[in-house]
Amino acid sequence: MNNRNWWKDRIAYQVYPRSFRDANGDGTGDLKGITEKLDYLKELGIGLLWLSPVYKSPMDDGGYDIADYRGIDPLFGSMEDMDELLREANKRDIRILMDLVINHCSDEHPWFQKALREPGCEEESYFYFRRTEDGQPPNNWRSMFGGSAWEKTPDGRYYLHLFSKKQPDLNWENPRLREQLYDMIRFWLDKGLGGFRIDAIVHIKKLPGLPSGPSNAPDGMVDCFPYARNIPGIGDFLTELREQTFDRYQCVTVAEAAGVPNEQLGEYIGENGYFSTMFDFSYSEPYSYGRGWHTCKNPGEWDFRRWRDTLYASQLETQKVGYGAVFTENHDYPRAIQKFVPEKDHSPEVQKALGILYFYLRGVPFIYQGQELGMTNARFPSIDPIDDISTRNHYRVALEDGLSPEEAIKLVARYSRDNARVPFPWDASENGGFSPAGVKTWLPVHPDYQTVNAAAEEHDPESVLTFYKQMVALRKSEPTFVDGAFAPILRRYDKLIAYTRKGTSPGEKTFAVLCSFSDKTRKVELPFDVKSIRLCSHGGVKLSGNTLTLKPYQSVLLELSAPEAK
Repeated sequence: MNNRNWWKDRIAYQVYPRSFRDANGDGTGDLKGITEKLDYLKELGIGLLWLSPVYKSPMDDGGYDIADYRGIDPLFGSMEDMDELLREANKRDIRILMDLVINHCSDEHPWFQKALREPGCEEESYFYFRRTEDGQPPNNWRSMFGGSAWEKTPDGRYYLHLFSKKQPDLNWENPRLREQLYDMIRFWLDKGLGGFRIDAIVHIKKLPGLPSGPSNAPDGMVDCFPYARNIPGIGDFLTELREQTFDRYQCVTVAEAAGVPNEQLGEYIGENGYFSTMFDFSYSEPYSYGRGWHTCKNPGEWDFRRWRDTLYASQLETQKVGYGAVFTENHDYPRAIQKFVPEKDHSPEVQKALGILYFYLRGVPFIYQGQELGMTNARFPSIDPIDDISTRNHYRVALEDGLSPEEAIKLVARYSRDNARVPFPWDASENGGFSPAGVKTWLPVHPDYQTVNAAAEEHDPESVLTFYKQMVALRKSEPTFVDGAFAPILRRYDKLIAYTRKGTSPGEKTFAVLCSFSDKTRKVELPFDVKSIRLCSHGGVKLSGNTLTLKPYQSVLLELSAPEAK
């Protein structure tokens, strides 16, 4: 690596370590399992590998509640296993990104445990502890997992937690705390990490005074977002973070930065931005929900044009100032096909079409484990096997709203994060080759593992995995897909996402992507001449002159002979 943008032409892959590969036969994925499968990732074309947290943790929120920032949880192995993974990945030119969770830690972290034992100690100031005269919570903020954002301690104090009560928020106003965090980050970068995906970073600044707000629900509470997300002054913290850590290494930083206004994007990912790149979540949810997931509209019933325009705006605004990270799946979402396509239209071919949709947008494409196989939601029959704290909260709210257990699990499970966290199916053997036969896996294996698995798809020329390999190879072979300009086209057509990528240097090509979200065959008049059809999700392409016929839920990638597309 000899430049600060070494990461821009790479393909990223997210591993949820608990569910990727179980090397020691205990039913849980581990670091040695990831090392075993590096050649699979190399063959896929991966250059960046993001690991969800493997730090020591009680696992209240899937490892995002960290009890020791410098220790590997025995669930995943040892620090020696981590060092081995780094060495073996680097041999294959795969750079490891760890998850950096510094808005909060675990209530089992030594800092917090000392603060509980010794009121008034230095560690107490690392958190938001408060006492109140009336014994009620200091304000009416609602946590993101439901209920009050304040938890009462046995001695009558309250502490703030925007997420689970086992995830106390860290007080970034304390310079001693910040230096502790910076030293920890340098510890990991000195080990040779490629960088970090940075969790919930937009929440580290809270509105001064921590004021209550007008209630927006019968519980008398208010969502914490307006008071603890992208609050003025956060830039001072983020600048210091970058200068004290990232600037000293040629690393890549990918921020989970929900809600950043367009006018501030340059501050986050511009030439001198806080981070290398960031995820924009504005287009990742086509629907909105109120009290719970059970209030969401069904796929296909949301405002398609609004969603499409949001996606276009994200691309256009981001390219003005920097470089994005594009995705449709991660550990916090159900499988993408469940969100975007009615169940009657689900198929491996539609999975390929969704792949084309996002893979050629401007930005680093992130593949989430199992996405390249075309994995679907897991179809949980009851709440019993579900581990995710957020899902259990939404299930509880659905029951409170009068749904039966059968209705609640049917509706809530559609959006459960555990849909994407079930074990990765490597083959058709018992447990899908994730764990040895006879071992109970930490989450149930997907019911389709005997047909949807890596071994079955590896040599199938029509499989989703083969198609993803083709998409990766094509993207890596054409410079246009790295820095080429993005422009939306054909806006007059409903249920159609269409855009061009035009090369910015002499000799670079121009491409067009068209993705139909209609369940009917349709004709589209193209405002340009097509040189060749580079990819098609399924069923072949019918092109007569400049009239393209698209099958239901079909996507195509076209190379253009005329650069001026309108």
